[in-house]
This record gives sequence, structure tokens and C-alpha cells, in this order.
Amino acid sequence: MPKRQPKMKATQTSPPTPNSGKGRQVLRRSRTERTGEPARLLVVGLGNPGEKYAGTRHNIGAEVVAILADRHAGRFRPSRELALSCEIRLSDERVALAFPQTFMNESGRSVQKLVRRYGVDDPTRIVVVHDELDLPVGCLRVKAGGGLAGHNGLKSIAAHLKTQEYLRVRIGVGKPTGRASGADYVLQRPGKVEATELGVVCQEAADAVEGILSVGVDATMGRVNIRS
Repeated sequence: MPKRQPKMKATQTSPPTPNSGKGRQVLRRSRTERTGEPARLLVVGLGNPGEKYAGTRHNIGAEVVAILADRHAGRFRPSRELALSCEIRLSDERVALAFPQTFMNESGRSVQKLVRRYGVDDPTRIVVVHDELDLPVGCLRVKAGGGLAGHNGLKSIAAHLKTQEYLRVRIGVGKPTGRASGADYVLQRPGKVEATELGVVCQEAADAVEGILSVGVDATMGRVNIRS
């Protein structure tokens, strides 16, 4: 998997839309949030900041938002929301992309601020892209709400937003063999064959994010989860 870091220097672009809406929870918004057009989707790619972590399994979510920015002429820049962020247009909708710079275990601090900045009041308009130990390498799943599977980034986001109803794009990185710990494993860079497979699934994950906007999360889950 190539060592891609979201490019700093951001251009503004725009938003997205999600899914079906049974009993959606409303996120609390501060009085200081922006008053302009809210983002249709906030897409957050999880990882750790800095070259030391670029290309590791734990940073695969950041790889996906970098792909989306490249596809749609977005340019990341540091923001007051403790993230590299930018805006793109998908299907003529405003979409915010972000890579928190807080380290994985504190991702929620950044996401809480991003939610306020982009006027997101519905957790189903948040898409979190992340690595998943419980899925085999190269497996892709789209999920709406549910458990956190012990992922510290997801735990932090749920704690700060007071909800687990946000959408997830889960990318399988497999489990370590032998006595290696999961914590050490995800901070390592994959070998050549695995990196090639993960590079392909990152492109498919970016496709899935676009699908959530264009056809909705239910249709995207049906297409992605059956195939992979």
C-alpha cells in the first residue's frame, strides 16, 4: 500500500446525501456553527498523523479520503477542527472530507468539531472509513450504526457524538498470526502482495462512499456487502 498522505493545500468544493431514515437521532449543534449551506455528507478517514504512520494498516481510512480528494480536485489543509479537511462536489452536492490529526484514540474530538463546522445534524450524514481487524484482508463492508468492534477511533467518535448511528465503511486488514498483538499489527505496513490488495479495496471503498450519496446507503450495502 503506497504511503499516501492527504495533500495539504485545500480548495473548496462541495456535498452529498445518504439513506433511509427510521427514528434518526439529531445531533446537538452549537450556536457558533456556520450558517452557510451544510454539507450533505461528512466523510472522515481515520488514522494517525505523520510520516511515521503513513501507509500503515491503521491509516487505511485516511488513504480513502485522499483518493476521494484526488478524484474530485480537493486539496487538504489544516483546520481549526484538528483535522486536514477540504470540500468537494459529488452529484452537485457539498461533501466535506477530513483526516483527524488528533491520533486515532482521540478522533472524536476532531469529528465533534467537524460536525459543527459543516452543519451536520444527522449522524447518518457522517461516513467513517476505517480499518477492521475482524474482516479478512481486502474485504469491504458498509454498515449503518451498530457496535464498535473494539475500535478505539470509533469508540472516541461515539463518546463525543453521543451516538453510534453514523455510517461506516469497513476495510478488512485481517488479524495477526502467532502472538502478535492487534495494536502492533495495525501500526505496521503491509507486505507487497497485501498492499496491492488493499490498494484495490481502497478504490472500491471510495466508490462505496460515492454510492452512499448517489443511490443511498441501503442500495450501497446491498451491492458492496454481497460482492465482498
